Amino acid sequence: MPLTLTFTEGALPEGAEKQIVAKLTDSMLKWHGLVDNTVMTPTITAQVHVIPKGRTFTGGQELSGAWVEWKAPSFAFSTREIQIGHIEEATNIVHEASGGNLPKNQIWVNVVHAVDGAWGIGGLAMTNAELGEAISKG
Repeated sequence: MPLTLTFTEGALPEGAEKQIVAKLTDSMLKWHGLVDNTVMTPTITAQVHVIPKGRTFTGGQELSGAWVEWKAPSFAFSTREIQIGHIEEATNIVHEASGGNLPKNQIWVNVVHAVDGAWGIGGLAMTNAELGEAISKG
């Protein structure tokens, strides 16, 4: 489940990325009931993108912000409880990491679902059923 954390330079303290990625990963696992799952945990990867000031916008106007995006199979984040809980927690994680300086309304969280059968792990294209079966063994 790739995680992409993107933020405007200066919106978060230098070096906060590792802590944020770890907490976001823990939150995702917790909300899906997969803490300590040996199959799921190593499939959560992350990329951090720091965008120079003056290159992030809302409503066409420049602003500093942070974006949390998950790419996941369509069965992930499938209940309203998980969606609400994780998005609130993810927003709080980023907000708190900013020392409270980045307002919550400048933090966006979203999930993009992969097409069934197009989830690749270790060179294998897995269906949702195959991925679910592997996760259930972990």
